[in-house]
Amino acid sequence: DVMQDWNIELNPGVIFADWTAKKLVWVPSERHGFEAASVREERGEEVLVELAENGKKAVVNKDDIQKMNPPKFSKVEDMAELTCLNEASVLHNLKDRYYSGLIYTYSGLFCVVINPYKNLPIYSENIIEMYRGKKRHEMPPHIYAISETAYRCMLQAGKTENTKKVIQYLAHVASSHKGRKDHNIPLERQLLQANPILESFGNAKTVKNDNSSRFGKFIRINFDVTGYIVGANIETYLLEKSRAIRQAKDERTFHIFYQLLAGAGEHLKSDLLLEGFNNYRFLSNGNIPIPGQQDKDNFQETMDAMHIMSFSHDEILSMLKVVSAVLQFGNIVFKKERNTDQASMPENTAAQKLCHLLGMNVMEFTRAILSPRIKVGRDYVQKAQTKEQADFAVEALAKATYERLFRWLVHRINKALDRTKRQGASFIGILDIAGFEIFELNSFEQLCINYTNEKLQQLFNHTMFILEQEEYQREGIEWSFIDFGLDLQPCIDLIERPTNPPGVLALLDEECWFPKATDKTFVDKVLQEQGTHPKFQKPRQLKDKADFCIIHYAGRVDYKADEWLMKNMDPLNDNVATLLHQSTDKFVAELWKDVDRIVGLDQVAGMNETAFGAAYKTKKGMFRTVGQLYKEQLSKLMATLRNTNPNFVRCIIPNHEKRAGKLDPHLVLDQLRCNGVLEGIRICRQGFPNRIVFQEFRQRYEILTPNAIPKGFMDGKQACERMIRALELDANLFRIGQSKIFFRAGVLAHLEEERDLKITDIIIYFQAVCRGYLARKAFAKKQQQLSALKVLQRNCAAYLKLRHWQWWRLFTKVKPLLQVTRQEEEMQAKDEELVKVKEKQSKVEGELLEMERKHQQLMEEKNILAEQLQAETELFAEADEMRARLVAKKQELEEILHDLESRVEEEEERNQSLQNEKKKMQSHIQDLEEQLDEEEAARQKLQLEKVTAEAKIKKCEEDILLLEDQNSKFLKEKKLLEERVSEMTAMLTEEEDKAKTLGKTKNKQEVMIVDLEERLKKEEKTRQELEKAKRKLDAETSDFQDQIAELQAQIEELKLQLAKKEEELQALQARGDEEVAQKNNALKQVRELQAQLAELQEDLESEKAARNKAEKLKRDLSEELEALKTELEDTLDTTAAQQELRTKREQEVAELKKTIDEDTKNHEAQIQEMRQRHATALEELSEQLEQAKRFKGNLEKNKQAQESANKELSSEVKGLQQAKTESEHKRKKLEAQLQELMARATEGERSKGELSERSHKLQTELDSVSTLLEEAERKGIKFAKDMSGLESQLQDSQELLQEETRQKLNLSSRIRQLEEEKNNLQEQQEEEEEARKNLEKHILTVQLGDTKKKLEDDVGTMEGLEEVKKKLQKDLESTSQRLEEKAIAFEKMEKTKTRLQQELDDLTVDLDHQRQIVSNLEKKQKKFDQMLAEEKNISARYAEERDRVEAEAREKETKALSLARALDEAMESKEEFERINKQLRAEMEDLMSSKDDVGKNVHELEKSKRALEQQLDEMRTQLEELEDELQATEDAKLRLEVNMQAMKAQYERDLQGRDEQSDEKKRLLVKQVREMEAELEDERKQRALAVAAKKKLEMDLKDLESQIEAANKARDEAIKQLRKLQAQMKDYQRELEDARASRDEIFAQSKENEKKLKSLEAEILQLQEDLAASERARRHAEQERDELADEIANSASGKSALLDEKRRLEARIAQLEEELEEEQSNMELLNDRFRKTTMQVDTLTTELAGERSVAQKSENARQQLERQNKDLKAKLQELEGSVKSRFKASITALEAKIAQLEEQLEQEAKERATANKIVRRTEKKLKEVCMQVEDERRHADQYKEQMEKANSRMKQLKRQLEEAEEEATRANASRRKLQRELDDATEASEGLSREVNSLRTRLRYHTHTHRRFLRIYDQQIHSNLRGGPISFSSSRSGRRQLQVEGTSLDLSDEEADSRASDAANANDTPAPQPLPQPE
Repeated sequence: DVMQDWNIELNPGVIFADWTAKKLVWVPSERHGFEAASVREERGEEVLVELAENGKKAVVNKDDIQKMNPPKFSKVEDMAELTCLNEASVLHNLKDRYYSGLIYTYSGLFCVVINPYKNLPIYSENIIEMYRGKKRHEMPPHIYAISETAYRCMLQAGKTENTKKVIQYLAHVASSHKGRKDHNIPLERQLLQANPILESFGNAKTVKNDNSSRFGKFIRINFDVTGYIVGANIETYLLEKSRAIRQAKDERTFHIFYQLLAGAGEHLKSDLLLEGFNNYRFLSNGNIPIPGQQDKDNFQETMDAMHIMSFSHDEILSMLKVVSAVLQFGNIVFKKERNTDQASMPENTAAQKLCHLLGMNVMEFTRAILSPRIKVGRDYVQKAQTKEQADFAVEALAKATYERLFRWLVHRINKALDRTKRQGASFIGILDIAGFEIFELNSFEQLCINYTNEKLQQLFNHTMFILEQEEYQREGIEWSFIDFGLDLQPCIDLIERPTNPPGVLALLDEECWFPKATDKTFVDKVLQEQGTHPKFQKPRQLKDKADFCIIHYAGRVDYKADEWLMKNMDPLNDNVATLLHQSTDKFVAELWKDVDRIVGLDQVAGMNETAFGAAYKTKKGMFRTVGQLYKEQLSKLMATLRNTNPNFVRCIIPNHEKRAGKLDPHLVLDQLRCNGVLEGIRICRQGFPNRIVFQEFRQRYEILTPNAIPKGFMDGKQACERMIRALELDANLFRIGQSKIFFRAGVLAHLEEERDLKITDIIIYFQAVCRGYLARKAFAKKQQQLSALKVLQRNCAAYLKLRHWQWWRLFTKVKPLLQVTRQEEEMQAKDEELVKVKEKQSKVEGELLEMERKHQQLMEEKNILAEQLQAETELFAEADEMRARLVAKKQELEEILHDLESRVEEEEERNQSLQNEKKKMQSHIQDLEEQLDEEEAARQKLQLEKVTAEAKIKKCEEDILLLEDQNSKFLKEKKLLEERVSEMTAMLTEEEDKAKTLGKTKNKQEVMIVDLEERLKKEEKTRQELEKAKRKLDAETSDFQDQIAELQAQIEELKLQLAKKEEELQALQARGDEEVAQKNNALKQVRELQAQLAELQEDLESEKAARNKAEKLKRDLSEELEALKTELEDTLDTTAAQQELRTKREQEVAELKKTIDEDTKNHEAQIQEMRQRHATALEELSEQLEQAKRFKGNLEKNKQAQESANKELSSEVKGLQQAKTESEHKRKKLEAQLQELMARATEGERSKGELSERSHKLQTELDSVSTLLEEAERKGIKFAKDMSGLESQLQDSQELLQEETRQKLNLSSRIRQLEEEKNNLQEQQEEEEEARKNLEKHILTVQLGDTKKKLEDDVGTMEGLEEVKKKLQKDLESTSQRLEEKAIAFEKMEKTKTRLQQELDDLTVDLDHQRQIVSNLEKKQKKFDQMLAEEKNISARYAEERDRVEAEAREKETKALSLARALDEAMESKEEFERINKQLRAEMEDLMSSKDDVGKNVHELEKSKRALEQQLDEMRTQLEELEDELQATEDAKLRLEVNMQAMKAQYERDLQGRDEQSDEKKRLLVKQVREMEAELEDERKQRALAVAAKKKLEMDLKDLESQIEAANKARDEAIKQLRKLQAQMKDYQRELEDARASRDEIFAQSKENEKKLKSLEAEILQLQEDLAASERARRHAEQERDELADEIANSASGKSALLDEKRRLEARIAQLEEELEEEQSNMELLNDRFRKTTMQVDTLTTELAGERSVAQKSENARQQLERQNKDLKAKLQELEGSVKSRFKASITALEAKIAQLEEQLEQEAKERATANKIVRRTEKKLKEVCMQVEDERRHADQYKEQMEKANSRMKQLKRQLEEAEEEATRANASRRKLQRELDDATEASEGLSREVNSLRTRLRYHTHTHRRFLRIYDQQIHSNLRGGPISFSSSRSGRRQLQVEGTSLDLSDEEADSRASDAANANDTPAPQPLPQPE
């Protein structure tokens, strides 16, 4: 990729020689942008060049060549120093530096940086020290140099990485903690650590950048007067908060989410409830790693940075909780309810986690989301939300939460960085904001970002171009205003203008407050208001892609206005916001403290429903839209930037792949053009970028000119002028303005160097003076020390002499003794002094105490005053700050006002000057028209004089042609290189000077000759004009021919494209055939599977029926057994043995229940597992179906697209053919017109020759005919005007044609050439007119005489010329008409093309719509199925409840019936007792009245009567107990029968429901299979068609196709077998599931039956209690009756009482006999039921045996299936091996053949490289064949992938088979368990049957004893009636004792029976018949 440096390959000497000869140039190149080449030959407008890289020759247009700089400018640091400034040179310089590792380059006033995409070792502290204190030109380009200059004069702008480097440099250079011992963390370190925190929360990975800032930031670093950092402040703009909830493909959300999930420890994860990456919906793309970075390490760095920024542990934890909560917002899932649009939350685990993290109540949160309170009028109403509204609310809350967290974070960082102890004197601002964004879909965020970039680019343009030039004008410097076309105000007005007309943001705000406004109404309003704006366009794309377009400085951007109103309003669920504000977490509550300022749902709802409502109230100031806030932020930022001295850093991306060392030239050139780099360099070079005020210049540089300015006062401008003269600067290097002096680039740097040298000299001299002074002082000190040493020495020598002298010793000893006499005086004096001192001390101590007290008071007062002073100073500081801010704002506003006023005044002045100039120009135009009219006549006359001086004219023509060529070259180069203009102007001035000097040296006589030559030149120019017109026509014809050739080439290309499309169609048809074949095979498999399914379903149904029968029988048996148990327990007396048996059985039953419950649990788990597997298998099948559908849809899409493309191409071919024929006709006509013009030109030349001969004779007659000549000149001017008008018409028509056919015909370069030629012609015409005037003056003086004679001839020639002119005009009109016709034809073609394109787009849209409808219908079908299933479940539940209620009703009815019967029986028994009583009374009366011997035995009869009554009472009680028990058993029996019937009905209903469900499932499956069959048949048809077409076209590749088809067949067979296995597996799974379901249902029903039995037992117990109560009441009544009977017996009429008693007893005996008969009938019924139960038990045993046989059969079938599975596995493995081998062979053969084909193609390409167009066509065909071969390769790769997928699928199936085998083993084990349980049940039933038999024998025994007792009772009664006293007693052992007249007999039961019968037979009196014996 790296372009070779041509400097390396050539000899340096040769390069320099070539360059000096100006032969090395830059030539355009598609690959490298520009390539170096040397000029070999010039061919008019074209140049032959030889490329330096490979030596190839090429012909290039002169205008496309760009000059090359000398070799010394390679890798120049400042591109403003380049001599030849052009795009090629700038690109080459940047490229060379980039490949050398130099990424920074100066470009005039700013710096260009190219991203290296790798780490460079150029940002260390050593390099910072190298740049510290250095000037910009002293060191190589670097961001540190820019930072140093900003540090010197304070503000900066750049991008993210450069921002970090600037902060690093400033923190190092301006650190205030060096040399200080401070325990706090240094501010500079905190400033550096703020960036990682902001990056982790605000940066993200995009497609173009791994660390892209998704917010803008302006970092303001404050400095004090000494230059130290005293604080910092960060402002952020427009965080892209939507990235938190969704991301584009291959992009990430903000770094902090990934860092937290990757770097959090286990404890932190549990605290924050974190999960895996794939468990969060808001992480759209999962975990996308950034190459070269670890999220875990970055998380640790972020945590360390937070600790450095003094974040507390609680703050960090709270922030991370909020981050986790944002992720949890995405996991809340809402569903639409069945019958309404209302949303519901089926699962609230995510909501619970969220509320736990944010400190909210879950119920309140769900209520606030699903049914928030909304204000309607004055009341609040709960409004249910739809699913879409709930999802929107949750996403909005997540975005708002993250945005508030980010704002809090920035505020917290600012709090840490804000050190207000020292007031900042100045600041450096670093602006890092997102660059220009153009995506496929651009929304509101992109508009805001692009609007910001427009403003910043305007600031750059104003700083670099407009303000620069305006300052030149203000300062009065000679300067021609250069318009670079970079005014961006129209685009900014389009976005931000408030009114007249309102901009996009104003319209958006207006629409936000408008009722019932939508995005569509906003777009319509924008189109209505701004539709005619030059920077606004309607979209070219379809409506679903874009709504409007804005032309920004960087390009055209399409915007889609979806959800702009919502984004601008940014509404939130205010219910949830209040909950968050009231959160128990203080951090969350602080984040949401401004709840009152948000736009709530009720306000948005009010917009749409109730006019303005509450939303209108918020407009008054409480709430501002996002657009308004952002606009205010941006205006503040721009005001800050305008008041500073900005340094710009332009960042350039070298490539889109993010590769190091690669530079894409075209990408870099586009960025250079967009950023205005070349214009900046140009104005920097042409202008005066460095300027300085006079006073500062004098103060700074007066040191260089010490004596230039005299003493005393002098004006600053004069002083600077004197200084400049003294400095002897070149006049071109500076300009002196009104208040400043301006310098070109580099001059001030030179002056600074000289100043530095001068200052160094002065400082050296000053140091020398100081050193001399210090040396002199040190010398004087040394002299003093020397003299002192001499004195010391002298004194020491004298002491040495005196020390041994005796008198000296005496003196030294006596001298101290002289003071002894004065010691007492001294002591007294000292005592007095001591007393005085003590007094003074006491006084001083008192004073001290007072002073201390006063001091304390003063200190207290001082403290109070200090506090007051501090408060005052703080207030003063605040007021001062406010004042300073206000002053600054006032100054800013005043400056803005002054600027605006000055701009308004300048604009007014310009307007006036332009109007004056316009008037002048109009008058001048009128004068020129008159002059042209006058000169036309003279021109026609002067044509006669051309022949005489033809030789001179030819020479002049050659010179003029050369000059014209040079002039055209200069004009062309003027646009690219403005330096050439200056060079040409210099050349022209030199030539003019030479001409002037030559003119002066010439004699007066030669003046006449010069004038004649000028006349001749003028004539020659007129002839050249005609020739140029001819050349123009030639150029136009050549253009038309080129157009025709291009059209033909386009037609050929279209034909080739048609052929390609046809080939692709045929290939698709062949594919369709293949798919049809596959579909048929699949259909066969489906039919086979359906047959297998039907068979298996029949088997299943038979098994189900058998199981159902067994279950029914089992239920019946169990119910009857339980009924018998209850009856037996009621009838039998409770004994200890029975209780033990019962407890044992209950324990066994409990154990059985436990085992059954465990088994049911296991089976339920197994069923769930099977269901899950079944569901996964179903999902895989549905995915395969969907893939097939997608493939089919894609094929249909391709087919439709190709058909539409074919139609378009055919229509375009027809149109192009028509255009070709029309252009050929026009070309022929133009050629004929050209021939006519050539003929006329030759005639004109002949006439010129004749006129030149006559001109010699007509010189004397010119004076008299001057007036006629003037008139003729006027006519000529008119004709020239007409000609120019026609030419302008021609050019206008050509421009229209160019605009209409710009996409197809690139004629822009030709139009430029025509315009340049037109300008040249106009200039030449003006020069010729001037020369003509001079010639006329001279010719009039000489040739008056001849003109008079030849006047008539001239008039004739004039008429001829006029006729020629008219003909030319007609020809021009016809050509213009033809051009118009051609333009109309082109318009028609364009319209048809656009119409077809629109139709195609509409069709594609309809197709997408239909597909959406289909998918929606499928979703609805699925939902409907789900609803059906739910409805069925609900109906089943309701049926169960209904059955349960019916059963309860039946039970209650049976209870009521039984109670009614008991009541009736009790009433009947009462009546019978009363009747018996009456009868007995009557009998007693009869007995008393009779006259038998009975009176004797009255007393004995009374005794026997009492005994009998007692026995009767006992018998009655026993009978009543038996009756109660029988009644209870009957009731229980009735209930059981009712329950049995209900259970049977319910079971039948369940069976019917299941059958219906299975039928519906079958129908659905059949439908799906049929749909699949239809789709597969369609696909196979299409594939068959495609295969047929492919076979026709690709006869050469038959071998390859046969191999591929064989591989396909093998693959199809494998797929078929796989599908068979899948179907079999699914069938087995279904069978297992059904069996388990039926078993579970049986268990459930048994449980329900047990429950019902328990309830029945409880009811029986209640009834027994009721019966006991009724018995007590009855006994009480009987006692009363007995008392009455005693009273009757004791009465006087004893006989009547006895008779009555006798009758009563007889009646009672009759009643007892009836009751015994009823009991016997009941016993018979019970015996019948026992027989039935025995029969049912037998049938159950037979059915159990049958079921065992069925289970054995299923076991055998399973073993067979396992064998089949094993066989199929073996076959599959064999198939895999064979398919792999075949594929390997086919792939190798394909690759070999492809390699051969490629070699053949390369050979053919080499051989036919020099062939003509036919050979090129064949080469295109060969390329197409290569494309087909590559397609085949791709197909082979696809087949490989499919084989791999099939292998993986096989592995999955193997796993499924193994799992199925395991499940089958489990099922066998469960079956064995069931068999064991059945065996146990049968054993239990047998034991129960035994118990039933034993109970039957007991019942029989009891009935026998009962009957015998009755017989004995009858006998006793008979004997009593006959007259013997009888006593009767019974014992439970079955033995009776009979006492007859004092003798006792022990009789067994049988003896008693026989004796009783004998007695009955022997008795003469009639006795009641005994009860019949039971059979």
